[in-house]
Amino acid sequence: MNIILVIFDSLRRDCVGVYGSPPWGRIYTPSFDAFAKESVIFTKAFPESLPTLPARRAIYTGQRVYPFHNADFRLKGDFVGAPGWGPIPEDQPTLAEMLTAAGFRSGLISDVYHMFKPSKNFFRGFSQWTFLRGQETDPARSGPRLTQKEIDYWLPKEFQNKWTIEFVQQCIMNMHGRTREEDYFAPRVLNESMKWLDQNQDADKIFLTVESFDPHEPWLVPQHYRKMYRKEEEQEHVISRYGEMKEAEKKYLPRLQANVSGEVTMCDRWFGYFMEKLKKLNMLDNTMVILTSDHGHSIGDRNFTGKRGYPSAPEVYEIPLLIRMPGAVNAGKKSDMFVQHTDISACILDSAGVQPAGKIDGRPFLQDAVEGDRGRRDHVTVAWGSTPTVITDRWWFNCKVNGKGILLYDLATKDPFAKSVAAENAQVCKELFALAKEDAGNGFPEWLVGLADKEADAPGCSDLVVRE
Repeated sequence: MNIILVIFDSLRRDCVGVYGSPPWGRIYTPSFDAFAKESVIFTKAFPESLPTLPARRAIYTGQRVYPFHNADFRLKGDFVGAPGWGPIPEDQPTLAEMLTAAGFRSGLISDVYHMFKPSKNFFRGFSQWTFLRGQETDPARSGPRLTQKEIDYWLPKEFQNKWTIEFVQQCIMNMHGRTREEDYFAPRVLNESMKWLDQNQDADKIFLTVESFDPHEPWLVPQHYRKMYRKEEEQEHVISRYGEMKEAEKKYLPRLQANVSGEVTMCDRWFGYFMEKLKKLNMLDNTMVILTSDHGHSIGDRNFTGKRGYPSAPEVYEIPLLIRMPGAVNAGKKSDMFVQHTDISACILDSAGVQPAGKIDGRPFLQDAVEGDRGRRDHVTVAWGSTPTVITDRWWFNCKVNGKGILLYDLATKDPFAKSVAAENAQVCKELFALAKEDAGNGFPEWLVGLADKEADAPGCSDLVVRE
């Protein structure tokens, strides 16, 4: 059997039609929806650790990254992204290494430039890996530089500071000369992936990982995609503020949301071409295709734009997970079991009939889902820096690893995230913190606790302390 893993960075679950729609309106995703009709649909899938690199380390190894032991990375050639923002440890076997050793021909097609920075090794074990340059601040070009007039076009004056100007400067420089839709990032990634399929038809079995950084910001799309959602000609807006929106900034939000919607639709279109390629190559009856994301992104939700781990929120933490089995067996089946990124690794190895080369924290889940079982998890712990989040059927718990700054939301209420109910549910908070600690191996590294001590408590949190 062939296995294909497709990851769209920052694809919100509610941006995929089968899961509903984001607060600003439905997004046109016919290809994702058609794929969902032939897939097993998971409604409670979550990352294990965030953001970009920790998430991929969990997917690529099946091992927990939380609670970030020996993970205070400060490596040349990269910024300090977050705890765990570093390479895959040398002693952790990767999916590519294990499957390649088992006779799979493996390929990685990616424009996620963080994976290829100095000292990173996420391509380890692949028979072929292809890095497509130019996303975000990848130094793919050094000129020509943008004029102030061009910067003003792409970035509202209210958002201009040293960091945002440098960010937009590199992003747009990297895009110079890209005039056709095929020149944009998601099309290039999917086109290159289709080329890989053509070139490897002689393989007995393949493992292909397709990594599209789109629909991550900056939301740069051909105008016809944006105009599907907003026709007005107005100030362009393509990046997040990473903070609470000021009143004067809210006028730009509709344009930002239209660009996000347009980029998701572009990703959808080219994913459709990719699936059509599999059909033309007669691969759909012997190939498992997994479609997922690393995390989502807040686009004005609760007056915030960006992504963060504290306070955590469903639009960032809930991810799509659709698995099309060979021949579309069990098409349309839905499962509400808890699934995490590490479980995807275990599922791939189990489906391939390959034994893990070492310890693995993920658990195979596909058979349980097909049989309607709730699976082996009654909760998930999702880590971002020093602030883990524990999610059960009833509760959403978020605090710092020092046991302070507690937020608790009751998912059984109409508007769970309107107000924390931690103060009224002290015992629940203690029990959920105990789960976070247990999932961390019953302890946190001292450097992570020290980081939590330096960080401010989130607004609206409880004074309750649960660390004993």
